[in-house]
Amino acid sequence: MLNWDEIEAQALAAVEQQTKAHERIALFNTKKVLAAFAKNQVADFYLKPSTGYAYSDIGRDKLDAIYADICKTDAALVRSHFVSGTHAISTALLGVLRYGDEMIGATGTPYDTLQTVIGTAGKVPGSLLDMGITYKEIPMEGGNPDLAALAKAITAKTKLIHIQRSCGYSNVRRTLTVDEIGTICQAAKKVKPDIICFVDNCYGEFMEEKEPTEVGADLMAGSLIKNLGGGLAPNGGYIVGRKDLVELASYRLTAPGLGGEMGATLGDTAREFYQGLFLSPHVVLQALKTAIFAAQVFKDLGYKVSPEPDAKRSDIIQVVTLETAAKLCAFCEAIQANSPIDAHVKPIPSHLPGYADEVIMAAGTFVQGASIELSCDGPMRPPYNVYFQGGLTFEHGIVAIMEAAKKIGALR
Repeated sequence: MLNWDEIEAQALAAVEQQTKAHERIALFNTKKVLAAFAKNQVADFYLKPSTGYAYSDIGRDKLDAIYADICKTDAALVRSHFVSGTHAISTALLGVLRYGDEMIGATGTPYDTLQTVIGTAGKVPGSLLDMGITYKEIPMEGGNPDLAALAKAITAKTKLIHIQRSCGYSNVRRTLTVDEIGTICQAAKKVKPDIICFVDNCYGEFMEEKEPTEVGADLMAGSLIKNLGGGLAPNGGYIVGRKDLVELASYRLTAPGLGGEMGATLGDTAREFYQGLFLSPHVVLQALKTAIFAAQVFKDLGYKVSPEPDAKRSDIIQVVTLETAAKLCAFCEAIQANSPIDAHVKPIPSHLPGYADEVIMAAGTFVQGASIELSCDGPMRPPYNVYFQGGLTFEHGIVAIMEAAKKIGALR
């Protein structure tokens, strides 16, 4: 008979032991955000909506400047017009790459939805391959980037390397630290100094004191319904990096010659973007604590977890290998049932755009699909990993994880 109170207490002790360093990181990043706000003289009128063409939308333009300051880049493009992180990444890649260019996947097979952007998941109109851009992929070697193979693969026509920070739906790779991303960039630039190093930064923002653009990444993108939205951003994404590259991406988002100088900030979006960014370091800490708690609970129950509870973390994702389809469904059902929104809904596996397999998702979130809020998902394929992330409050994370553990325990 499992002693659930004892399991919970052990996991809470693990969280207390492991989060001291991350509390310091959250404090550092809060100071960084406040400094950027002060430098750009954020005022109440920055939070007002704009309409139509939105020429000279100072709130929009200053938010771009703040993101650039935080990421130590020349420019940024922060917009509600991005429908997802994949959209922001796609906009960056399609904005920069041209017919005849080559892109190399430096960290193995990318996340499922990006495979359709590239065109490797089948013939997709408008994909990179469809646009005449070639693609090569360097598998991870024992879970690590294969720098020798990457250096060998770079040729005169290689324009860009793609680096995915988070683990994605892979069983063989892990999340990369910022320093490891810097090492990849250095290795690529040693072979071809003008190569563009692009980073998919989803799930990794504010997990460390530095972002990849501080260690050699030329261009980076992510979603605002993940870390940097702080649980308040209702949608959107961002692109940061070298000014010329961000400008090319902005022409892809709007139109050549228009770029980032247009685009209305409707409703209360500006306030939500600014306030969400302010809250983000603290909210990321809550999500991190929830992930460590989940890792310890399920490790104590005998399941394989990645990362381990005491591992160094560079994103908010926790992977638990649940071994059977029934347990994967049970986990997601429990998370959904212990959510503030749609707790009465039962998630079922289904086909989703951009995914090769049926996927089951639990996201009883205030913002639909927001993975900085408590959520989980997993493809219906062996070894039936669940990818768990988010948590606006650690207290909510404790409740939901314990209920998921009990529901799976009942299946044994």
